[in-house]
Amino acid sequence: MTSILTYTLKNLPSTSKWALRFSLRPLSCSSQLRAAPAAQTKSKKTLAKPNIRNIVVVEGVRIPFLQSGTSYKELMPHDLARAALLGLLHRTNVPKDVVDYIIFGTVIQEVKTSNVAREAALGAGFSDKTPAHTVTMACISANQAMTTGVGLIASGQCDVVVAGGVELMSDVPIRHSRKMRKMLLDLNKAKTLGQRLSLISKFRLNFLSPELPAVAEFSTSETMGHSADRLAAAFAVSRLDQDEYALRSHSLAKKAQDEGLLSDVVPFKVPGKDTVTKDNGIRPSSLEQMAKLKPAFIKPYGTVTAANSSFLTDGASAMLIMAEEKALAMGYMPKAYLRDFVYVSQDPKDQLLLGPTYATPKVLERAGLTMTDIDAFEFHEAFSGQILANFKAMDSDWFAQNYMGRKTKVGSPPLEKFNNWGGSLSLGHPFGATGCRLVMAAANRLRKEGGQYGLVAACAAGGQGHAMIVEAYPK
Repeated sequence: MTSILTYTLKNLPSTSKWALRFSLRPLSCSSQLRAAPAAQTKSKKTLAKPNIRNIVVVEGVRIPFLQSGTSYKELMPHDLARAALLGLLHRTNVPKDVVDYIIFGTVIQEVKTSNVAREAALGAGFSDKTPAHTVTMACISANQAMTTGVGLIASGQCDVVVAGGVELMSDVPIRHSRKMRKMLLDLNKAKTLGQRLSLISKFRLNFLSPELPAVAEFSTSETMGHSADRLAAAFAVSRLDQDEYALRSHSLAKKAQDEGLLSDVVPFKVPGKDTVTKDNGIRPSSLEQMAKLKPAFIKPYGTVTAANSSFLTDGASAMLIMAEEKALAMGYMPKAYLRDFVYVSQDPKDQLLLGPTYATPKVLERAGLTMTDIDAFEFHEAFSGQILANFKAMDSDWFAQNYMGRKTKVGSPPLEKFNNWGGSLSLGHPFGATGCRLVMAAANRLRKEGGQYGLVAACAAGGQGHAMIVEAYPK
């Protein structure tokens, strides 16, 4: 496939074919904070399918998402996951012995607790007879945890599943160099003093150089921010567009926080510290202040900055998922149905962050819906440029025909229905936990706004993506 991103950033003229091909209505400062009108309750078909169990979300919670290096920095990942599980238990009063299975997503694993789902479950007081496992799929790890749970319930293996995710970026594993690791392992096997001295004699100072983790693709060695910068340039997304979208995200998140709309957040008493009650990354600024920041990845010509990127975040989330008949038998009023979902994969070099573009039309077709049927869109915001590039790709017949094998475009989501309570740019993005936040935001918005269908979508490292339809549960 001819690369859609082969260009030199500083030589990309503003009147290039990309700028003309992918023109997007500007995000004006006056319109970005306009409150969306309450959706009118519509009489639409339900997405229930014959002979297939209805699967519902009873409730979902998350501990506050915090910038890495702040209040959670002394903890371990299982501490955060345990807190989310305890918050869910407190919110729902579900008996622990009713839960058939627990699944968590995570990305950067702590080696001491590689199956963090199991360790968190035991720490939260679940029975040692309750199985638990951990999945990883980059930024859609929690999505995978949820849909794995959906599969267990749909197949009749389980009735009640807890799915969630966790990430602790404050303390990531930093390894010795490979040469140092090899020498230490060989020293451990050495049986005589002579063997040990012989190995030590081979030591060199460069063995001490550590291997630092990076948010980079193994297959391309490119950081995600660098890829986002190239994507934004390829789709002619300007720095101002990106800053305006980031300001919109932070401003809407602050408004939602102040109005008490972020009801999925549960307080967390951090051992030895105060109780954390709200996300700490929501910081509305001004376009003037944002414009002062230098490019973070492609210097000096890039457009992706710290202000229009999601920040490194610590946090955890958890959801109670049940078969509908089980939930009703236990006296619960579910929040939403989990309906059709898809996973997609693309070229990890040039289409790393276009997962929503590919996943959205597929999940709509599977559900028999169109974009106009969707009342609430919740997309993961890795970068402003990534969101706006996806908008342009989704709104392009040319892209649909040349890269997706489709006859027509699916269309871009209307901003008045899109991430109305903020997104990952402002609320934070713990890699393994964001998927549950997206689904709960969609479910809670549908209840608040009177809509019926929500669409959740996210990109992920490896060029992968996910989309799911959430249907409001009748009140």
